[in-house]
Amino acid sequence: MARWAGKYSEWSYALFRIVFGLLFACHGAQKLFGVLGGKVSLSDPLMATAGIIEFVGGILILVGLMAGYAAFIASGLMAAAYFMAHAPEGFWPITNNGELAVLYCFAFFYIAFQGSGRLSLDAFRKKTPKP
Repeated sequence: MARWAGKYSEWSYALFRIVFGLLFACHGAQKLFGVLGGKVSLSDPLMATAGIIEFVGGILILVGLMAGYAAFIASGLMAAAYFMAHAPEGFWPITNNGELAVLYCFAFFYIAFQGSGRLSLDAFRKKTPKP
């Protein structure tokens, strides 16, 4: 499988980064704008900060602009969310409803080390000639 699929690895990574960035931005939009079935959470500073990181970080990851840095911050946010909101309910993510936070945490950790990739604004900026 790796011989066949390997030639598509840059495209599959780009799709992975784009989907995770979009979904994360949607979580932020819920908190900041009350859309997509969410409630505005600006009165709680912790939730407002999380919403900003989710929305802005998700957009940066989605478009591939400083995605490594944004993903590292997003990974930390999800680790903090897990330990603050889910871990007190039990150790295992399957029993404390923390699976999504753990998945986001490790997906963003991976993106932090991979960077924006070829199909990104960062790659586009590197290709354009400087005046």
